Amino acid sequence: MSDERLMSKKKPAFPVSKDLDAYLDHYSRKIEIPIFYDDLLRFAGSVVVYNANDEDTLWIRVYYSEYDRREIDDSLKKVYSILHSDGSNNIHQYLNVDAVDFCTFGNSKPFRIKIRNILDDNFTYFYVKKTDASRIYGLELEHMLSPYNLNFLVYKDTLIEEHIAGIPGDEFIKQMLPKCTEPEKAQLAKEFVKFNERCMIRLLGDMRSYNYVIVPTHDFDHVVYKIRAIDFDQQCFEGKLKVYRPQFFKENYQMVELVRHKLLRDSVDQYKLEERSIVAKRILSSGNRIKKLRNICKKDNISTPENIALLREQIQELTQDLKFKKCKTMGEVLDLALNFVRRNYEDVSMKQIIEQNIRI
Repeated sequence: MSDERLMSKKKPAFPVSKDLDAYLDHYSRKIEIPIFYDDLLRFAGSVVVYNANDEDTLWIRVYYSEYDRREIDDSLKKVYSILHSDGSNNIHQYLNVDAVDFCTFGNSKPFRIKIRNILDDNFTYFYVKKTDASRIYGLELEHMLSPYNLNFLVYKDTLIEEHIAGIPGDEFIKQMLPKCTEPEKAQLAKEFVKFNERCMIRLLGDMRSYNYVIVPTHDFDHVVYKIRAIDFDQQCFEGKLKVYRPQFFKENYQMVELVRHKLLRDSVDQYKLEERSIVAKRILSSGNRIKKLRNICKKDNISTPENIALLREQIQELTQDLKFKKCKTMGEVLDLALNFVRRNYEDVSMKQIIEQNIRI
């Protein structure tokens, strides 16, 4: 199935509710910053950014008037200090804003800021985006339910996200996957199964290959690969369940083929069960924080009535849980989906305890 038939043409940005704003404040996500997304739109001109192969990256490098540049540079250094340090001005003298890039592709239209330490030439990136409630839910759920912590800030209509390092999935599939050894390909197949399951459980959509990165880690005598989402724009919005399963995007075809050739059906089922169990454990260990977020999300408006009706019907068919029929918001669908995973894990765990006690 083509992506156009899977995805809506345009997803709107949803405002942050008072309850979500209070949640962000409570967990130190809401912090006053000296610059807004709209301030960065005041650029005087731009040039196209090409990659090493002279291909258009869909990013443009923007530049500002001399007056605006000084003010914007100082503000971006301050944002970097708030995001990565104690927020003081002490480190500003060692920082340089090497580039401000603007992406004209996709919904979020982010700015990518390159900050360099002039003492040793180490550099990093962060992103400036328009605030969107569904994206914030996606970031928070990733923080709690994935193996990775995320650092981001929200202030009024501006969202600051740290850079997630890794090899873009589309580049990895094209350039590096053919060079991988057979054991590495099997390990990548396993990770894709687990990533696919994790996205479906927490309703994170649109994980086409350019919306996730491959992270290689050297472990003794081999390389371990992990897959990380980097775009959380499509959290709990679309109505088609397939949107939340990366296997159905044509950009991931080679990863799906990898699974088909490298893993037995029993192995795929085992890895799915492992991921569901891990997510269930994270739900339980997240305690009040995830409960608060889910309660807020249940009352929030982050999708359309048509999408809500379609998704609750498709998940009800998959789970055979009639409770989904009563869902009136996407937050309620998400809450029930997470409850379904947690409840199944607890039921299996309790059954094992009972069986062990009987044997004793």
